[in-house]
Amino acid sequence: MPWRKYGSMSACSLRVVICILAMLFLSSEKVTAAAEDALIECVGIEDNTTRLQCYDRKAGRSMKLSPAAEGVSEKSARDKKVGVTSYLTRLWELDEENRQGKYTLKAHYANYILPITYNASPNVEQVRQDDPDRDLKKEEVTYQLSLKIKLWQDVLGKDLDLWFAYTQRSFWQFYNTAESSPFRETNYEPELLLNYRTPYRFLDFNVRFINVGFNHQSNGKDEPLSRSWNRVVANVGLERDNLTLLFRSWYRIPESSSDDDNPDIDAYLGYGDVQLFYFWGEHRFGLHLRNNLRLDDNRGSLQVDWSFPLIRRVSGYVQYFNGYGESLLDYNHSVNRIGFGFIIRDWN
Repeated sequence: MPWRKYGSMSACSLRVVICILAMLFLSSEKVTAAAEDALIECVGIEDNTTRLQCYDRKAGRSMKLSPAAEGVSEKSARDKKVGVTSYLTRLWELDEENRQGKYTLKAHYANYILPITYNASPNVEQVRQDDPDRDLKKEEVTYQLSLKIKLWQDVLGKDLDLWFAYTQRSFWQFYNTAESSPFRETNYEPELLLNYRTPYRFLDFNVRFINVGFNHQSNGKDEPLSRSWNRVVANVGLERDNLTLLFRSWYRIPESSSDDDNPDIDAYLGYGDVQLFYFWGEHRFGLHLRNNLRLDDNRGSLQVDWSFPLIRRVSGYVQYFNGYGESLLDYNHSVNRIGFGFIIRDWN
């Protein structure tokens, strides 16, 4: 009968509808479970901006942050990434959790001692200007002490800190017993630096700080071996993963010709330098470059060093230097030196 055929078709259709509804119900259950899992994943994120981005991403939305919000997000991610293991953070207290307030003594440049160094070309002619009978050994002990202290934190309520730094580097003719083991040269370098903690990025690098300040360097000797100069300096520090870059430039404050002990020092030391550090576990590899950028009379220097672990806070240290300006007394004399010793580890 037609109605039986129709009823049979209706029953079949009903079964199809029921199957479809069941599939939809099960599918919705799976979607709901997946959504709940996604929400649980987002709930566990502590940073507000990152958590909101997670919700939008799970919902299939893209959120365009304002420049200010992007800066905050990048800074938060950067802080978590570099954190306490960041070399520049440790040196300059760049993140909130690393701030130690005023008057805490910290490392500035490297602190090391090289009990044995060998200089293939000692500057004998220079010291004989003061004492014609004096001689120099090619073997020396060299060491550097470099510290700084924060004088003013958050200057005028901004991301600015005022630091005072002092660096002293000495070259000791320890093995020259015939000359009573004198100190051949000591350089004294006080600095006053205003440091700005920056949130910028450049070529995938985090620009961690920019600072400007006043730098004095002298060797404390009388004529004819007296050397000194005053500079306005600017420094920029960048980091990316295990790589740290430091750029420094300077302007020499002019002196009168009667007071200038080294009028041509710019021709040898130029107007800036670059330092590169690469960290591999507890090892640190360093490169220091300086050049006068003159094509007609090019001069510069290269320093390569390697620090390797020994004990908890002290590492072995190998340093090689070639070029001009290793010390103020040798600013116009090319030095070729290698040394072995120890360095205080301040990077992890």
